[in-house]
Amino acid sequence: MSIEKLIKNCKKQDLKSQEKLYHLFSHKLFAVSLKYSKNYAEAEDNLQDAFITIFKKMKQFCFKGSFEGWMKRIVINTALQRYRKQQHVFEIVHEERIQQPEVELQEEEIPLKFLLQIIQELPDRYRMVFNLYALDGYSHKEIAETMSISVGTSKSNLARARGILKQKIEESQKKNNVQSV
Repeated sequence: MSIEKLIKNCKKQDLKSQEKLYHLFSHKLFAVSLKYSKNYAEAEDNLQDAFITIFKKMKQFCFKGSFEGWMKRIVINTALQRYRKQQHVFEIVHEERIQQPEVELQEEEIPLKFLLQIIQELPDRYRMVFNLYALDGYSHKEIAETMSISVGTSKSNLARARGILKQKIEESQKKNNVQSV
């Protein structure tokens, strides 16, 4: 069955088609969800909520642009909504102008699993801004609008996230160098 036919059947609330669509895209969309979540369990919850939204809003998809991109945006927005609901608990970071640290890494490759782990360990706002900017190509203006923060705060949060990531990578590399001696 073509993806177009599958989407049309999903718009008609066909449960078998919805199940096929879920199985077809859940792995890719889970990877997106994991980038924006604190941990595996939260990523699963975000993905579940995103698919509920996808199926509810399926009639809004007009076959203009990428269907996968449309779903990806819903996954990201779902994670951001969860973050905004929890935001009142977190300390608000004041705007500061921070120079972005230069990241000089050794030539060896950094395992993807390690990178994902240290990104997930970032404070929530830093993780969201880092992912939106560095991994998904949002501008600081778009991030500011999406997260209800100022452009300066977005830039500051990105710089702090990069600094934390740089420190963790350097610590890991030092540890690995000591072990290999």
